[in-house]
Amino acid sequence: MEINTLDIEKIVKQVMQSVEAAENKPQCSDNCGEGIFLTMEEAIDAAFTAQRKLLDCSMSDKDRFVKAIRNQLSKKENLEKISKMAVEETGMGGYEYKLIKNQLAIDKTPGIEDLTTEAMAGDDGLTLVEYAPFGVIGAITPTTNPTETIICNSIGMIAAGNSVVFSPHPRAKEVSELTIRLINRALKEAGAPDNLVVSVKEPSIENANIMMKHDKVRLLVATGGPGVVKSVLSSGKKAIGAGAGNPPVVVDETADIEKAAKDIVDGCSFDNNLPCIAEKEIIAVDQIADYLIFNMKQHGAYEVKDKSTIDKLVKLVLNDNMKIKTEFVGKSAKYILSKIGIEVDDSIRVILMETELEHPFVQTELMMPILPLVRAKDVDTAIDMAVDVEHGNRHTAMMHSKNVDKLTRMAKLIQTTIFVKNGPSYAGIGVGGEGYTTFTIAGPTGEGLTSAKSFTRKRRCTLVGGFHIK
Repeated sequence: MEINTLDIEKIVKQVMQSVEAAENKPQCSDNCGEGIFLTMEEAIDAAFTAQRKLLDCSMSDKDRFVKAIRNQLSKKENLEKISKMAVEETGMGGYEYKLIKNQLAIDKTPGIEDLTTEAMAGDDGLTLVEYAPFGVIGAITPTTNPTETIICNSIGMIAAGNSVVFSPHPRAKEVSELTIRLINRALKEAGAPDNLVVSVKEPSIENANIMMKHDKVRLLVATGGPGVVKSVLSSGKKAIGAGAGNPPVVVDETADIEKAAKDIVDGCSFDNNLPCIAEKEIIAVDQIADYLIFNMKQHGAYEVKDKSTIDKLVKLVLNDNMKIKTEFVGKSAKYILSKIGIEVDDSIRVILMETELEHPFVQTELMMPILPLVRAKDVDTAIDMAVDVEHGNRHTAMMHSKNVDKLTRMAKLIQTTIFVKNGPSYAGIGVGGEGYTTFTIAGPTGEGLTSAKSFTRKRRCTLVGGFHIK
């Protein structure tokens, strides 16, 4: 068979195209795929393509995708694995609490039902206002709630029609990767476009910066401390920031003290005080403070009275600049006490002590079950002190009282995103309290408890002179 010049050119062209395709293909190990990429650029490009395909999907398709995520992560083996792995990798929190928090994110994160259409009809026709996607969202997630944040953000962002590029905390990269893989498997089985939820094999500050600056990323969502929130707010893009808090709990003389004591210990010890909503300091009216302490000790609080022991705790968990030492964040009360030579059993969940208002344990968000109590001469003073120590974060506060006027006063003055009355802090995110849940609580940028609607743009569509039946 004779091969002419045109045939040779055609063969050479095909070979060159194959070589170029091979060179351009990500050189992943066997561990890549399922939304995990070697570079941030590849991850963003894949998410961009996926979101374009998602635009062609119906609301019922998106609902099916969300249900697939819920079903996949609710499987006993998956729920238990990510919960256990989060504790083992980060060294923070407790397995039993991770189970609760992950299931909460799976069950109570809103989906497409959050996206209600507004309509205005009259003589001039019909106008619809609908919630449309941003496109590709870049989401930074924390080490404190890695899986919970990825779950709730994925559900809300996909329901709203977006794809999402996650930049997990490096100290939670393995469990974050597994969670993303499980979500992608669920989406694939449900017939969703590939790569709606993506990340990189090696999360880093450099990769996060690439994501924040990339032209194809239209919205940034940061869940973490003040530093990461400041970064996204200075990016020049639309940003949702879920920052730090220092939630106070006020107890006045009208409160059900026995119940308040149990609620405070339960809330403070939940996942070893990792949630930013958890009780961080108590401001108690003087006349009931002793009885409150007595009852807290009945429910798992260990009181430290000796000043020298309190000073040891300060040196143990805070550095010379009075900043928290990360190695104690999310550790149990039993573990922390053991480091200063105090041995207790597993019934001890909170370390309690009386301090002054200026004490670093009061002024600093510790994120560990160390709970200072400050006395106030009356309820109005207590409220004013609580407003002061919340530091204007506008995150979360609690109050135990039967005085409606004082509950109202505190709510108005403290202006927090979450205000829990007569309950543990976690009631504010739907655990034993009404309402949906989220682990991205955007106080700094004002979205509050984010949901699918938070990840959308409002768009108006107007039809002139028709489709009204008034």
